[in-house]
Amino acid sequence: MFQAPNQLTSLMSLSRFQAFSDGALAKRLPKSFAATLLALKIRVADLSNPTSELIQQELGLTNLMKPQIFWLMAIICAFAVANLYYNQPILAAIAHSFHASVAEAGWIPTMTQLGYASGLLLFVPLGDRFEQRRLIVIMLLITAINLFTAALSPNLKTLILASYGIGATTIVAQILLPFSTQLASSSEQGKIIGNLMSALFVGILLARPIGGWVGEQFNWRAIYWLAGGVMLLLAIASAQLLPKYQPTLKLSYEQLLRSLWDLIESQSALRTASLIQAMLFGAFSAFWSTLAFLLTRPPYSYGSNAVGLFGLVGIAGILAAPLLGKMADRVTAKILRLMVGMAIVGATIAYLMFWQFGTQLWGLIVGSVLLNLSSQGALVANQVKVYSLDPDARSRLNTVFMVATFLGASLGSVIGTYGWSLLQWSGVCIAGLFLIGVAAIWFWLPRIK
Repeated sequence: MFQAPNQLTSLMSLSRFQAFSDGALAKRLPKSFAATLLALKIRVADLSNPTSELIQQELGLTNLMKPQIFWLMAIICAFAVANLYYNQPILAAIAHSFHASVAEAGWIPTMTQLGYASGLLLFVPLGDRFEQRRLIVIMLLITAINLFTAALSPNLKTLILASYGIGATTIVAQILLPFSTQLASSSEQGKIIGNLMSALFVGILLARPIGGWVGEQFNWRAIYWLAGGVMLLLAIASAQLLPKYQPTLKLSYEQLLRSLWDLIESQSALRTASLIQAMLFGAFSAFWSTLAFLLTRPPYSYGSNAVGLFGLVGIAGILAAPLLGKMADRVTAKILRLMVGMAIVGATIAYLMFWQFGTQLWGLIVGSVLLNLSSQGALVANQVKVYSLDPDARSRLNTVFMVATFLGASLGSVIGTYGWSLLQWSGVCIAGLFLIGVAAIWFWLPRIK
């Protein structure tokens, strides 16, 4: 917990007062005194819950999420996730520099993504055990070292290993997301998550054009030098501006990793949210992984620049994320479930549009906007739901959730590409609808039971 030992310790004795107020003796008191006792009981109920709005105000916790802290978190989320995608537009230049084939250079983004999955599993749970500001600073510094190693790589093997390291340590956004909910009041958590997810999607959206432009203006090594410098600056800013937060959990690292499985077994809501998000993100990935195949062939016959610009339709998801976060702040199980259900329906409509109007540009644009909104809406709703399950295990809950999400994305890419090889665009649409169908069945299965 936050460092307010005197206030919180004093609250522990209040349970005796609550027991007295519920007892038989209290019921024999005069009515006027009983009314006073009832008012005090309500007050004690608020004080005995350290997460209530009242106690947050008394301990000054509502002021921890200051504007400068939020903007720093948003910038870190954007630039940290961007490290995963800078390499994609410069792969040809890297292959030419090392006299490597395109297939050999393709291991660079592959190892970066595998590294990210490893980092989610191995490092993000540490947020429930160690002081989080220090953990964030350390991860940013190690990421900077890996980026500088990539910039200095004398051969392709070194660059591939450095790329794995970059992916494994640039996971600070997934530490910051649960950290931010500790700093925000309960009524603001959905909005904070939505806004930070917008920043994260900005990083994804702009990473490829920035990486390509820097690589074209200078050379492929320049983007690694630039990204490493940014990580150093963010590490310094984090050390100065982020508040300290020491979790109360006292587990060894081995116990921490074992507890991931315990959470999966004990939290049915976590299993449901993770599987649904994995399938929806898989459908999202199936579309974007195969779109270039469609757009570079008739009737479109676009070049790579036009294909890259098509990704700007993702702006719709960025603009919608804060609104979706505000909706999730009206936290009831019914509203969160409604948001996820609407996302499943929206993704289904999007893929039906792709199938029916895939040869018409307006159909692709409208469908992709709807798919982005659906994926983003489900992500925000599911994250709010997952974070609410156990405040002391938010980093580990986020680990399970995000590992499942990225495994779903990998599955979607594989199934989408396989669908294209069999039936081209119709095969992609069948693959996407299959994944959404799995999500829909799992979503409505509890109601069927």
